Amino acid sequence: MHKIVIISLLAFIGISCKTTQNIYNRSPYAKMIDTSAVLSQSITGMALYDLGANKMIFERNAERYFTPASNTKLFTFYACLKTLGDSIPSLRYEIKSDSLIFWGTGDPTFFHPDLTSTKTFDFLKSFKRTKLFFFSDGNFTNQYFGDGWSWNDYNDYYAVELSPLPMYGNIVRVKVENGALKPQPIIFENSFYKKDEGKYITRTVADNQFLYPKTLLQKNDYQQDIPYKTSSGLTQQLLIDTLRRNVNMLKIPVSTNAKTLYGMSSEAVYRKMMQESDNMLAEQLLLLCGTILKDSINSSFAIKSITEKHLQDLPDAPKWVDGSGLSRYNLFTPRSIIKLLEKIHSEIPEEKLFSIMAVGGKSGTVRNMFKNEETPYVFAKSGSLGGVYNLSGYIITKKGKTLLFSIMNNNFTKSSSQVRKEVEKILINVRERE
Repeated sequence: MHKIVIISLLAFIGISCKTTQNIYNRSPYAKMIDTSAVLSQSITGMALYDLGANKMIFERNAERYFTPASNTKLFTFYACLKTLGDSIPSLRYEIKSDSLIFWGTGDPTFFHPDLTSTKTFDFLKSFKRTKLFFFSDGNFTNQYFGDGWSWNDYNDYYAVELSPLPMYGNIVRVKVENGALKPQPIIFENSFYKKDEGKYITRTVADNQFLYPKTLLQKNDYQQDIPYKTSSGLTQQLLIDTLRRNVNMLKIPVSTNAKTLYGMSSEAVYRKMMQESDNMLAEQLLLLCGTILKDSINSSFAIKSITEKHLQDLPDAPKWVDGSGLSRYNLFTPRSIIKLLEKIHSEIPEEKLFSIMAVGGKSGTVRNMFKNEETPYVFAKSGSLGGVYNLSGYIITKKGKTLLFSIMNNNFTKSSSQVRKEVEKILINVRERE
């Protein structure tokens, strides 16, 4: 009996030593994942690709599907590169004798509070009062929300409703100045009501009534963006209020004789979408792709078309359902994201591409990461939801190599900041080693 116990103990020690040896004989990136106390209870996938050598350097769960969160915007960005030109198509329009008929394209820039284009406004204001205005939403065949969005996010700035002709970013931007609420657009100024409790403004679910805690008026410089409930009627009201003239409603498809008005630079919109991970811009840009492809504002059609025409060579078929990544129905693999990053790199000059991505230590959602060096070396897109943190993009090594990476983390209960630090450690190690 004593011998059996000793033999069993020695066997256990041997297995343990072998397991430990196996871990430390693996790639250094595998070691970092396997020995991380932060990543131990979650699922991590990683793919690292040498662009110059055209070969994969490292894979861990690279064939498994992960919830991508805002890494989905990489797919939207690619769709835009394959579909849109240098300028954003802002309106489709037709002039008939005494009438101007116009259709939205999904363009998100019309009076967007963080963008500067006035071309749509200038165009509409240029017509004399004798011209009758007709706005048609007959080309909008999309839902107001994306598939799989969480219904109770409706009040949050990142869950803006979709529409054919967004105005003011489809949000009400509220500021507190000198003890008073200052909403923009001003049409909502009589839609605010006091409530006794709370810390921020909440909109009623079904309509555009906004409730604010009375203590909020004491907070000068307070600002909050709240999505407004969109509708064709509200768009009509906003147009009338903004243009100071009557606008009639139609529901007809885009005329075969319609012309296109182009607005601001596409690159400027891409940069804000990618660096700040702006969901509204991502969703509306995907709708814009549908407009170009079929004169129909529909994201499902745009996804199907782009997937069939340009993404058949991905290692694993993507499950892609929205433009922003708000939906947990989206599922991509790390190695498919690597292939997508390679395709994006081939579409646009590297210097311009890196200026559009979030830049480690400098801009966007990775501005507080990779500050260990003065010269930026990570150009990436982050993605986060509850229990999800992913980072995919391009890294320049100390040897001057351009590597493509995708690190995807799902199903963790620790804070995203802890997981983010682990991802940063791995990529700093990549920077040093490769």
